[in-house]
Amino acid sequence: MTLKHLSVLAEDDDDPMLSAVNLVDVFLVLVVALLTAVAVQSQTSAQERVTIIRNPGQPDMEVVVREQGKEVRFKGAGSAAQGQGVRAGVAYQLEDGNIVYIPETGVAPAADAARP
Repeated sequence: MTLKHLSVLAEDDDDPMLSAVNLVDVFLVLVVALLTAVAVQSQTSAQERVTIIRNPGQPDMEVVVREQGKEVRFKGAGSAAQGQGVRAGVAYQLEDGNIVYIPETGVAPAADAARP
């Protein structure tokens, strides 16, 4: 009885298709794991807020804001903005490229000034 059992095991070990089937199973699991990772990443990136500036400093400059799956585009008119407003502060660019904004003291913000 034990000799017959050993001969059956020896026949199964010689079959090269078993290792190929096992490799296919491993690759299927990897593909499913990668697809799941991509799906989770795309869902989390849809919840983030992203601001893109296209053609900065050019007359056809465009600002694209993506937030919660919605996309809002702001296009420049190619000229300086006009309108009424108050000076809100001063911005300085440092030698390392950082920009520092210093608000004016004693001036009400534009949103508060517009309220009655």
